[in-house]
Amino acid sequence: MTSSTPPPTPAPANAPAAGPTPVRVRVDLAYDGTDFAGWARQPGLRTVQGVVEDALALVFRSEHRGETLPRVTVAGRTDAGVHARGQVLHVDVPAGAWAAVPGRSDRTPEESLLTRLGGVLPPDVVATAVTIAPEGFDARFSAVARRYVYRVCDDPALRDPLRRAHVLWTRRPLDVDAMHEAAGRVLGRHDFAAYCKPRPGATTIRTLDELTWERPADGPDAGLVVATVRADAFCHSMVRALVGASLAVGEGRRPVDWPAELLVGGRRDPGSAVVAAHGLTLEEVVYPPDAELAVRQLRTRAMRSADDVHAAPTRAGAPAAGPVDPAEE
Repeated sequence: MTSSTPPPTPAPANAPAAGPTPVRVRVDLAYDGTDFAGWARQPGLRTVQGVVEDALALVFRSEHRGETLPRVTVAGRTDAGVHARGQVLHVDVPAGAWAAVPGRSDRTPEESLLTRLGGVLPPDVVATAVTIAPEGFDARFSAVARRYVYRVCDDPALRDPLRRAHVLWTRRPLDVDAMHEAAGRVLGRHDFAAYCKPRPGATTIRTLDELTWERPADGPDAGLVVATVRADAFCHSMVRALVGASLAVGEGRRPVDWPAELLVGGRRDPGSAVVAAHGLTLEEVVYPPDAELAVRQLRTRAMRSADDVHAAPTRAGAPAAGPVDPAEE
């Protein structure tokens, strides 16, 4: 009896064979941003992405193997001069290249890649951890929060030339209590257009979970004026604009209500300077439990609605939503 099921259609003779699935690898990074033109690769400029991708290509012998050069996805594209202690990226590695990383050693590919990156990266970039990424992980879109710290010195006795590339110096004494009070008035999910450099088609709606100012009594930052800023994502120059508005309050040039009034106005104000990049450090990127990574990624990629904001102190008639771009600063 003849089967009614049609025979399978043969694959074309020249069809490429399906290869092994690439391995998604998470790499944690720290770097001094002083001598970099930011994160993103740019022709003719030294960038963190360029340095890291070149190092990965060397370790994986990508050109020798005839494979595509590594391209990384990063949690936060830091601007020129911004530092990182807790940056995260992922890279998809061909299975053969990944298996070949240890060579003749008995180390795991993760251990080998960490060691070999330490040998080829420049001194101002350090890979601090290498792991196989869990299912659903995306360094950029799976993140639930990014935490930055901005450091300011307003005391001549504490001005340290060895930290001049990491701490902003100001001659005016700062009222930290006033800065902290002002910062608390802009927390929440709002349209931060007044604090962001606009990007065509992108939304400026963000959820600012933390903006605090303190003068630590001990530790490496004792006596400095330190801001901790945490949000689901940041648009371009947002952290440094928030710091600039806070400094205007701390120096007595603006009242405590002024940063919130800027937020409601929805426009950049020349009185709110975007402070220098070198005082800013990306300290941490936060991810949900592994089981929630894929869902978080989909949620982050969704559109943010102008109606999806907290009632105060945002203004009415906020711009329409655009695609989420969490990797800015």
